[in-house]
Amino acid sequence: MAKFKYTAIDANGKQKTGTVDASSKDEASSKLSGSGLMPTKIIEAEGSTLASATKSKGGKKVKKPGGFGKVIKAEELATFTRQLATLLDAGLPLLRALEVMIRQERNLRFQAVLEQIADQVKSGNTFSDGLAQHPKIYDRLYVNMVRAGEAGGVLDVVLSRLAGFMEKAQKTKKKVKSAMVYPVVVVGVAVSIVALLMVVVVPKFQTIFDDMLDGAALPGPTQLVVGVSNFMRGNIILTLILLVVAFIGVKFFMKTPVGSKLFNWLSINTPKVGDLVRKVNIARITRTFGTLLSSGVPILQSITITKDITGNKFYEDSLGRIHDSVRDGESLAKPMGRESVFPNMVTSMVDVGEETGELAEMLNRVADNYDEDVDNAVSGITSIIEPVMIVFLAVVVGFIVIALFLPIVEIIKQLTG
Repeated sequence: MAKFKYTAIDANGKQKTGTVDASSKDEASSKLSGSGLMPTKIIEAEGSTLASATKSKGGKKVKKPGGFGKVIKAEELATFTRQLATLLDAGLPLLRALEVMIRQERNLRFQAVLEQIADQVKSGNTFSDGLAQHPKIYDRLYVNMVRAGEAGGVLDVVLSRLAGFMEKAQKTKKKVKSAMVYPVVVVGVAVSIVALLMVVVVPKFQTIFDDMLDGAALPGPTQLVVGVSNFMRGNIILTLILLVVAFIGVKFFMKTPVGSKLFNWLSINTPKVGDLVRKVNIARITRTFGTLLSSGVPILQSITITKDITGNKFYEDSLGRIHDSVRDGESLAKPMGRESVFPNMVTSMVDVGEETGELAEMLNRVADNYDEDVDNAVSGITSIIEPVMIVFLAVVVGFIVIALFLPIVEIIKQLTG
């Protein structure tokens, strides 16, 4: 057993710190959750040691599934959740339903995970405790909803609700990805054309210029194009390395606090694109929040979980301030109205939901409305991206062509003079 220091939030939204004995971080998280606390940070105490790379629970050694990449895709996890909910709704006990799912699972890595969860249930632990042992597959949203379903005796209903949430989230994600396919293809074509011009076409023109201009200076744009071409041809490997380093550097910068905040700011303030990003974030936040509330998760805990899965720094900060205001006794609508990232329509719907006692249902309605708006926003962006990308490609290629033809004009003047 090892000792872990933790920071957690109780049911009243207050922060608590302390230590807990467990054989792994997952087990420590499970113990804290079982005592009504929602852990936000868990680290191994100094001087404490873990037994090995294996995790133990209930006296059993539990080996983590090997392999690289994700154990299961989001779409497949949604399908698993839907099928498990159907089996439970049909009257099968949880353990029996898990055994059925294990037998039909073709993904061997995920099958091993399900077997470990089934062992946890057999040992007398709750289903949510077993899920908490695999945070890379089952996030806090999933675990907390299942835990709420177990507490209320409506696990099948909660799983069905969770499956619906995941399916709608994937549908929205695919819509956004589809809008990005065209610009990515156009940029790829543009890069390929420019590379071909620089490596194959420009050197031939350079030979002509050297022969015909007798060492005369080339125009500025032509010198730029020829210089880039010579560098690319003479340093092909270095050019590729620089491109890879630039790509990795941008990705690394985006993961830093400054880079992440800058990228988030650009994403919600860029014309048209920002409108889509805002709608996607509102749909995700209201859908998550509404699903958690309707499943019986306390409001403060629901806000914290929603904040953690948002992925946009500006919305995270707003939800953090809303959480603190609600914890201090304010209604949800009032602090939400003070946040510029939430439109007045959302705030008004939340206000009505609180007055009528149907906040969860109202949040899900808002999410449905914004899902439809996402469709329209994606269509609008697609119609704008096409001409913008064509103009972008024309400008890049046109600049190279003009740069190559400027010296030819000088050559023609010399010949006719």
